[in-house]
Amino acid sequence: MTAPRTRPWRRFERRVTGRFTAPERAPLLQVLKAAGAAILTWFVCLLIFPGQLPIFGAIAALLCVQESVNQSLTRGIERVVGVLLGVSVALGAGAVFGAQSWLFVAAIVVAMSIGWSLRMTNTSTNQIAISALLMIALGGLEFDYGVERLVETAIGAAIGVLINAVVVAPVHTTRMHETIGRLTSRTSDVLRRIADGLEETRDAAWLERMLADARSLQQERAEVQQLLRNARESLRMNPRGPRYRAMLEADDGLFQRIQPIVTQVSGMARALVDLYSPSLAGDPQVLGIAREMRRAAHDLERLPNVTADGSAGASAGTDPPAEPPALTAPYVIASPHPQHWILIGSLMEDLRRVRGRITGELL
Repeated sequence: MTAPRTRPWRRFERRVTGRFTAPERAPLLQVLKAAGAAILTWFVCLLIFPGQLPIFGAIAALLCVQESVNQSLTRGIERVVGVLLGVSVALGAGAVFGAQSWLFVAAIVVAMSIGWSLRMTNTSTNQIAISALLMIALGGLEFDYGVERLVETAIGAAIGVLINAVVVAPVHTTRMHETIGRLTSRTSDVLRRIADGLEETRDAAWLERMLADARSLQQERAEVQQLLRNARESLRMNPRGPRYRAMLEADDGLFQRIQPIVTQVSGMARALVDLYSPSLAGDPQVLGIAREMRRAAHDLERLPNVTADGSAGASAGTDPPAEPPALTAPYVIASPHPQHWILIGSLMEDLRRVRGRITGELL
């Protein structure tokens, strides 16, 4: 029985919606914080500038509630600078050309030219143009009106940044911590599968699946790298940062040890596929390498539970103690098999590097 085919319009829908949808929903708290910042800004600006709709301030507040406090501050500065230049463009164009119907066109050209000449980002350049257009559309070609909109924007940006920092400032360390643990476990599993391939005769399909699993570690490693950058970003200028920084440093140190191990394990898998022979399963030297791989996989799994001084202890207060290490003295082959010596030499060198990273000798 064959699986039902995916309808073409379903495939088209996934391709189209994937362009403007995120893999995960933003936290609901962040949405509520953005809405609350915009509403608060609206009423604060109405008190200061009665009779004027505080559109500039509400937009600034919405834009400044970002995924991290550092990003919020950057977006706030960007917004204020964009409005300052945009208001200046609108006032200048109005003073030179007057209230003409084509003033919008002139404002856009001047705004984009200013952004390009100052080497500003596309977002900042667009901020200048949008601010100039809003200034003209709302009928404000007077200096006092422009100053009020600039102050209003600064108020909205400040409220957005403060709310994002004070109300449960976002921290992105949990997912990164979980992903590093998963990468460590997956690398250990692949190392055990390579040992399986050495101990028993395997067919080509099994070897290809094993190699595919090893290659997938590279993508998982890249994901951890991005999550680690996001975690560092989330702790910058974050009031909650100090309590999470120790865990971030520990995870960063673990990842620096795991990164090269992923490379070595992928190389082992590639070498086994390229140089595989059914007679490997009967070679005592190869079987010894397989045993060392299993010991390395065991010790690799226990790395997240090893304390800074290298002892096996409690990574969290209620966790059980980690198992003792299985690696002992380095495995030595005095005279490799004449038929398998290339594969044995390759595996031995990669295993030496894996062992060195696990024990800390190659840090």
